[in-house]
Parts: sequence; structure tokens; C-alpha cells
Amino acid sequence: MTAFLKLYLPFFLLLYLLVVFVVPSLRVYRQTGINPITFGNTGSAHDYIGALMKLVTALLLVVVLVFSLGGHLYQWLVPVSYMEYDVLKYTGLFLIHAAFIWIVIAQQHMKQSWRIGIDEKNKTELITKGLFGISRNPVFLGMITSTMGIFLILPNALSFFLAAATYILIQIQVRLEEEHLLTQHGKAYTQYRQRVKRLI
Repeated sequence: MTAFLKLYLPFFLLLYLLVVFVVPSLRVYRQTGINPITFGNTGSAHDYIGALMKLVTALLLVVVLVFSLGGHLYQWLVPVSYMEYDVLKYTGLFLIHAAFIWIVIAQQHMKQSWRIGIDEKNKTELITKGLFGISRNPVFLGMITSTMGIFLILPNALSFFLAAATYILIQIQVRLEEEHLLTQHGKAYTQYRQRVKRLI
């Protein structure tokens, strides 16, 4: 199984990043002329979270590439040997693929409201149907699930740290977005928030 994972995981992660972040961003830009990537470098809490999320994403790619190409360098990531069971790896594979499909569906439900970060310049539609009727943040839920899956496939100190960091950063980002959505949509968002849970 290790040989398969060394070949498959880099391919999957690159496809994941392309489909989850690049493709929907290009689609929204082409349809609206609006750049959906709103993180900048102003030093605000919002932009700081964005910078950290980019770092976490880059380090996840490093984990996979070191596993696939690094040979003995992988030992520097401090593998958790007692978690090296095929059943956990299969569970992790299931999670990353289920999360991938979940995120793609959620992005389709978002349509032109897709953003990476908080768009304070353009009002977006409040999406409450489809997966957004189950979770207020299905894309974030998928991202958390993806990092948990990577940890189960490649259990090591860095992948654990990145899964934990992703959860914490997303929890902070969600709260920043909730404040923005409350300002933008008022009572409609308050009612939606009372009806649907933050994650699940």
C-alpha cells in the first residue's frame, strides 16, 4: 500500500488544490469580474488568518512530498508508528475523497457567492439551501475532514499539528465571517444561524 500512496497522494493533493481553490475562483472571476480571493497583506486579523492558512496548505504539500520523494527524510517528521495500520489508512483515504466530493458540491451550491476570505466590497447572496441546509460552513467542514484524513494516512507529528492548526484557524475565520454575514444580511442570517449548526 505504501508504494501506491507514494504515487497517488501527490497527484490527489494537487488535483484537490486545483479543483477546490483554483477552478471555482476562476469561474467566479469569469462570470462576475470579481476577484474572489480577498485575503491581502494589511496586517488585519482576517489577512493574518489567510497567510497562516496558506502556510498550512504549503506544509501539507511538503508532508506528502517528503513521504513520496524524501526517503529517509520522512523520519524527520516523527512518524507515529503505532498508528501505521491499513485500516486507518483506508479510513483516511475515504475521508479525503468524501471531503473532496462534499466541497465540490458545496461550491456548486455557492455559485457566484464563492469567496476565499471575506469580501467587504461586494454583497454576496446568503446561501441556505443544499449542503448549506446541513452546515453553515460545508467547505470549511470538508477542509477540516481532509486534514484529518491526511493525518490518518500519514500519521506524524507535522500532519497532526497541521490538522489541529487547520481546525483552530478555521474556527477563528468562521467567527470573523459570521460577524460580516450578520452585518450584511441581518435578520435573515440570524434566523439561518439559529436553524443550522456552524459545522455539523
